[in-house]
Amino acid sequence: MSLSFELLATDGLARRGRIATAHGTVETPAFMPVGTAGTVKAMMPQSVAETGAEIVLGNTYHLMLRPGAERVAALGGLHKFMNWPRAILTDSGGFQVMSLKELRKIDRDGVTFRSPIDGIQHRLTPERSIQIQHLLDADITMSFDECTPWPVEKEDAARSMRLSMDWAGRGKHAFVDRPGYGLFGIVQGSTFPDLREESAKALTAIGFDGYAVGGLAVGEGQELMFQTLETTVPLLPADRPRYLMGVGRPSDIVGAVRRGIDMFDCVMPTRAGRTAQAFTRRGELNLRNARHRDDPRPIDERCGCPACRHHSRAYLHHLIRSEEILGPMLLTWHNLHYYQDIMRGLRAAIETQSFGHWIAAFEQEQGRGDLPPL
Repeated sequence: MSLSFELLATDGLARRGRIATAHGTVETPAFMPVGTAGTVKAMMPQSVAETGAEIVLGNTYHLMLRPGAERVAALGGLHKFMNWPRAILTDSGGFQVMSLKELRKIDRDGVTFRSPIDGIQHRLTPERSIQIQHLLDADITMSFDECTPWPVEKEDAARSMRLSMDWAGRGKHAFVDRPGYGLFGIVQGSTFPDLREESAKALTAIGFDGYAVGGLAVGEGQELMFQTLETTVPLLPADRPRYLMGVGRPSDIVGAVRRGIDMFDCVMPTRAGRTAQAFTRRGELNLRNARHRDDPRPIDERCGCPACRHHSRAYLHHLIRSEEILGPMLLTWHNLHYYQDIMRGLRAAIETQSFGHWIAAFEQEQGRGDLPPL
C-alpha cells in the first residue's frame, strides 16, 4: 500500500508515467523545484503551483538544523508548515553533510558534524535520516548515502558505494511503510559501469519504491553523465520511478528522459533567476546585459509566465540593474515556468509517439540563439 507508479506510455526508452502519493499525483517526466529550507527561493507556494509543479524537494540537513524536524512535526509537518499541500520529496542530507569536509567525520555507522550555523555537534545515521524525513512527513524519503566526489579513484568509489549500500539496507529497515509514502534507494559508483551494476543489484535486492541515480552532475560533463545513464538505467526495475538527482540544464533533462529517467531536481532555474539569467526556448539570456535596456519585447514571446505576459526585457533589465527584489522574483518564476513547459512538452510527445520529432525541434530552437537586438 505504499507509493505507486503507473507506466502510461513509452517512446523508445522515454517513459510517461504517474506517481500516486499521499498528497496527490505526480505526472512524469517531472521536474521538482528545490525548496531546500522549506521554501522555493523568491516564490510563494501558490506561485510554484501555478508553474505546473506537483512536487517540490526539501532537505533533511537544512531542516534538521533549522528549525528542527521535531518542531516541524509539532507544527503539523512540512506540508502545513510551508503551505504546500502537494507532494514533497526530501533529500537525505548526505550531499550537504559530505560537502562539509573539515566540519564532519565519517565512519561505518554514520557521520558526525558540526553545524555551520552555531557550531553544535550533530550525528546523522541512516536511521536518523529516515526518522527526520518521517517527522517532516515527506511523501518520498531518500536513503542516506555518501555522495562520491569527482574525480575519484575506482577503489575509493567502490568503498563509498558499498558503504552507501549498507546504509540503504539499514534505512529500509528503519522506514515506516504507510499508504502513499515511499522510500527511494540511490545508485552510486561514480562513472564505473561495473560499480553501478553492483550498486543497482544491491538496491533491487533490498527492494525500494523508486530508484535514484546519484553521484552525477558533479563535474564529469554531459557526455560521461549520459554514458553512465546508458549503462545504469537498464539495470533498474521498469515498474518503479527513476530519479536523476541534481540535474540540470534543459538539455541535460531532455537527454536523460531520452535514456529512461522520470524525475529531476536542480537549483539551477531558481539560482539563475537570482543572478539575472533566464532560460528560454532559444537558449539562455543574461538580463543584466545592456542590449536589453531598450527592448520592449518579452523574454520569450511563447511563454505564459507573468514576467513574459506583463513585462518587457527593458523593465526586467531595469529591475536587475537597480537591484530591486522584483527582478529575481520574476526571473525565477519565468525559469520555473519554462522548466515545467519542457516537462509538459516531453509528456505530450511521449504520449503521442512523437518524442523524436520533439527532441529535433527542441535542439534546433535551442541552437538558434536569442533574437537579434532591435
